[in-house]
Amino acid sequence: MQLALTIVQLICALAVVVIVLFQSGKSAGLSGAISGAADTFMAKNKAHSIDSKLAKATKWVAIAFVVLTLVLNIIA
Repeated sequence: MQLALTIVQLICALAVVVIVLFQSGKSAGLSGAISGAADTFMAKNKAHSIDSKLAKATKWVAIAFVVLTLVLNIIA
């Protein structure tokens, strides 16, 4: 049981790392301030973008990782 949960926790940890690395940076920097990136089509439809889906996936996989960590700490 403990071995199986440890393997699932390892998979969750790797998934969190990969999902975070796939996300783009939140600040556009100086180029975003000059070009007016806030008025683009993607900025208006941010709820449907890939970044929002990655942010939701990060949240849920991180929650699963924390729960698995707590469960493994209790049963160990």
